[in-house]
Amino acid sequence: MVILIFALHVLFVVLDANHHNGFVRAIYMLAKGLVLGLGDVFTPDDAVLGVVMNYALAALIYAVVGQLIIRALRRR
Repeated sequence: MVILIFALHVLFVVLDANHHNGFVRAIYMLAKGLVLGLGDVFTPDDAVLGVVMNYALAALIYAVVGQLIIRALRRR
């Protein structure tokens, strides 16, 4: 679910979605809260590229940590 929120946020940024739309704003706020400080790891000159790279990194970390937790729980 978190990765879906990140994907939607990136999609809205890339497509320059209307920031006044309630759904777009809700996704932005959720993504900003869930990124856990990883939203500014990469700072390229292109701001859109920065969003794509940073949120992709955050999604990758969530996926890896999630898989590690799942494996640990299955071993019990």
